[in-house]
Amino acid sequence: MKTKIGEWKSGIKNGIPIAMGYFAVSFTFGILAKQAGLNPFEAVLMSVTNLTSAGQFAGLTLIASAAAIVEIAVTQLIINSRYFLMSFALSQKIDPNTPVFHRLIMAYGITDEVFGVSIAVPGKLSPYYAYGLMSVAVPGWALGTLFGVISGNILPPRMISALSIALFGMLLAVIIPPAKGNKILTGLIVISMVLSLVFAELQILQSISSGVKIIILTILIAGIAAVVFPVKEHTHEYE
Repeated sequence: MKTKIGEWKSGIKNGIPIAMGYFAVSFTFGILAKQAGLNPFEAVLMSVTNLTSAGQFAGLTLIASAAAIVEIAVTQLIINSRYFLMSFALSQKIDPNTPVFHRLIMAYGITDEVFGVSIAVPGKLSPYYAYGLMSVAVPGWALGTLFGVISGNILPPRMISALSIALFGMLLAVIIPPAKGNKILTGLIVISMVLSLVFAELQILQSISSGVKIIILTILIAGIAAVVFPVKEHTHEYE
């Protein structure tokens, strides 16, 4: 049985690849943050407190359009709601006697990649293993953001423009693999893209802010999909 230190070191080891990937993606986020008018401190603070590329990208879009704080908060709640489900799943892998403060810290560090690595751990999940993952993943994301903001002042405009599309590439990498072989999911992605274009171009909707459009589309598409294509319940054992 591993000690707490051993679990922490194991988490660090498995978290290094995550940190390296985060650095590359958040570097692009830092460039976009610079373009949106954020200074290095603001950009890094956003990365440290949010830890989600999709949420941060949406947040930057709303900040650049001078959206209301309430609108930004609701948008973040909806976009990041998937982490509720990940937290529920991981709660089945930790010891029932795990103190609340451990649970809260672990919940803060949950991302798609951290969840994927944590859920694959055999047996019970130690909080210290999760801390090991977070010890390298969070700094990797924050440092990438910092270097991206700084590079926005140094790199030539053409290179910045080229690097700024990397985040879109990462988002495509997130949605394409699950869509392979899944006609329903593929159809929903296409419908989402089409409706997003329609909402952006229709003159009658020009008075609606981008944040409200995101909220409406997310609730509308996800709600209809949940009713029309319900997911069958399965019993999962995380032992």
